[in-house]
Amino acid sequence: MSASPALVAASATVKAPASRIASIDVFRGLTMMVMIFVNDLSGVRGLPWWTYHAHMQQDAMTYVDMVFPFFLFIVGMSMPIAIAGRLRRNPSYASLWLHILSRSVGLIVLGLVLANAEKGDPVRMGISTAAWALIGLTGAILFWLVPSRNTRHARIFLGLRIAGLVTIVGVFAIFRRTTHGTAAWIDFSYPEILGLIGFAYFSVALLYISTRRWLWAPLAWFVALTAFCALTTAYIVHLQRHYLLYYWPFGGGASASIVMAGVVTSIVFLGKHRWQSVPQKMWLALGFAVITLAAAWLLAPLGISKIRATPTWCLASVGASVLCFMLLYWVCDVMGKTRWAFFVKPAGENTLLTYLLPDIYGYLTAFVGFTYLDRHFQTGASGVLGAVVFTFAILAVSTVLTRMRIRLQL
Repeated sequence: MSASPALVAASATVKAPASRIASIDVFRGLTMMVMIFVNDLSGVRGLPWWTYHAHMQQDAMTYVDMVFPFFLFIVGMSMPIAIAGRLRRNPSYASLWLHILSRSVGLIVLGLVLANAEKGDPVRMGISTAAWALIGLTGAILFWLVPSRNTRHARIFLGLRIAGLVTIVGVFAIFRRTTHGTAAWIDFSYPEILGLIGFAYFSVALLYISTRRWLWAPLAWFVALTAFCALTTAYIVHLQRHYLLYYWPFGGGASASIVMAGVVTSIVFLGKHRWQSVPQKMWLALGFAVITLAAAWLLAPLGISKIRATPTWCLASVGASVLCFMLLYWVCDVMGKTRWAFFVKPAGENTLLTYLLPDIYGYLTAFVGFTYLDRHFQTGASGVLGAVVFTFAILAVSTVLTRMRIRLQL
């Protein structure tokens, strides 16, 4: 089938990948926007079933169930770009692996702070759970704050980094919860979304970096991870689920397969191969999307569920992610139209801080006892309106902080 004239014309004008790919930042920003919205909407009562996560017992998925895999997909899309850039600056693989390990551990630590905040025992800790979480997040912000390019401020940022590390260690040291009537420490069983991303990122990095010289390796790994996910879902392969990720970061294969699909898509659009024209990239991506959606349909008997992490959920989310990115790539990178996305680009560029802002707000209001919004805007249309206002307020704060060069980077 021949390419359309518009695609052929565009293929001659698309530029080589820049340090930041506009479509990836916009995709990430839009995903962050929807993530903030659905998280706030989850507490609103009286809405249709498809505005919430599907329950574990349901053989279904809603648009809410696709937000997390979209984010995993973007993690994978960014990985080849970030790794290639880091190796250009420093060809040491030891340095690269140290960065990957520290980034993964950082995400897991942050996830554990968020996952344990509401489990703490104020009597045993001596402070409220909201105060404990705020102190922990403050330490994280200080530690992962992107330093100024002005070398005169290097000592100040080093001091902030040390203070942040000491604070993080301190909040972990004082944490206590009560379980079965006795004191216990951090609950490692669920590292929250950030921790799950950290494990998926690390596991995919293990596979991708070791085989990155082979063009088709990411696609092969994606097929293998999807097959593994299907085998674990069908209980053909049995895994001990408790604390599984800490000794087998691939988990059941679901999250890692979605991240690897992002790697495959990134290579399609930005990699070095013979299919460099925009029409060729679009057809390759479309073929990948159609195949994943067809595979999702074939594996439907295994069920479709985010909570059960079934392969159909993974593949359907991947197919939708690829199609959405194709549209954004055409609009943002081929056509050069990015001004429309001004309200989400800062969130896409400063993702970690944007992700933490709703939590910081929640713990801060709990600490000072501000409950007005918890008692209002929690039902029906007023709740939806409240979630919309909250989402754009967070995006506005993210924009201001980003322009002030307050950024977080693991």
